[in-house]
Amino acid sequence: MSKDQIRHIIERHSHTDGLTETGIKGVQYFRATSAIPCAPAVYEPSVIAIVSGAKEAVLDGQRYVYDDSRYMCCPMSMPVKAGAPSASPQTPLFGVYIALDARLMAELSLEMESAGSLLPPAPADLRAEGIKLAAWDGAFSDALLRLLQLSESETDRAVLAEARLRELYYAILKGEAGLFARRAFGAGNAVARAISHVAAHLDAPISIDAMAQRAGMSRAVFHRKFKQVTTMSPIQFVKSMRLNNAAVKIAGGATVSEAAMAVGYVSASQFSREFKRMYGQSPREWGDAQQIAAGVV
Repeated sequence: MSKDQIRHIIERHSHTDGLTETGIKGVQYFRATSAIPCAPAVYEPSVIAIVSGAKEAVLDGQRYVYDDSRYMCCPMSMPVKAGAPSASPQTPLFGVYIALDARLMAELSLEMESAGSLLPPAPADLRAEGIKLAAWDGAFSDALLRLLQLSESETDRAVLAEARLRELYYAILKGEAGLFARRAFGAGNAVARAISHVAAHLDAPISIDAMAQRAGMSRAVFHRKFKQVTTMSPIQFVKSMRLNNAAVKIAGGATVSEAAMAVGYVSASQFSREFKRMYGQSPREWGDAQQIAAGVV
C-alpha cells in the first residue's frame, strides 16, 4: 500500500521527464517515458528507489538491475554506467533519488553502535561491492512515504523534514543494505574518506601514495582494502572517476578541452587516448552521439 501511495505522489508532481525537486534537501523525483541507454555517470552517495519500471547500473563489469522490489544503495561516489533502457510510454520509469548526508549517516551509525548494534567483523570471503541492492521492507516503505508526504506542505517540510530524513536513513541502516552502508559511514572508514577527497578534487593531481597516507595506511594495505571496498584498484578508480565525470560534462555541452581540464588532465591528447580506450570513441565522437535524457540519475 505504501508503494502505491509513493507512486501516486511522484506521478502527481512529475510532469516532465527528468528530475523534479521535492522541496526537501537532497530528495528529488524522477520520470522517464523513453529509453535511456546506459552511459557513463557518477553515482554520488545516495539511495535510488523505483516504484515503476526499472533502472540499471554497471560498476566494474557487474550489472545491477533494480525496480520496485529492490532499492539501490551507493554510500560512496562511484563511477558507473547507468540508464533505463526499458523505459517507454507504456512502461514509464518513476522513482525517487535520496542523497545521503555523510554527517547524518555517520552520526546514526555511531549511535547504533553506542546502543549495542555493533558491526560484526567482515567475513574473509566478503565480496567487494561499491553498490548494494536491498529489498524494500516495511520500515523503508513507511519512512519513505512519510518523508514524501511532506512535499504537499511547505510548513510541514520546514518543521519535519530533518526528522523524517533521519527516520529514513535509520530504516536504510537497519535494512538489507545496512551493514554495507554502516561500513562506509561508520567510525574509522579511511577508504570512504579517501574516496570523498578524490571526488572533490578531481581537477588536482592525485597520488596513490598521498591517498594511502591520508588513510593512515601503507600503499600495499591501502590498495588491498580499497579494492575490497570498491572492486577496483585506486588507479583504476581515479581514472574511471575522471573519465566518467568528463563524459557527463561533454554530454552536458562542455567542450573536450573544458572537460579534460575540469577533471585534471593536462594533456588533451592523453585525455583523448584514454577516453577512446575506455569508451571506444573519441570524446568528440562520443559527445556527438549522445542522446541522454537530461537530469535522470
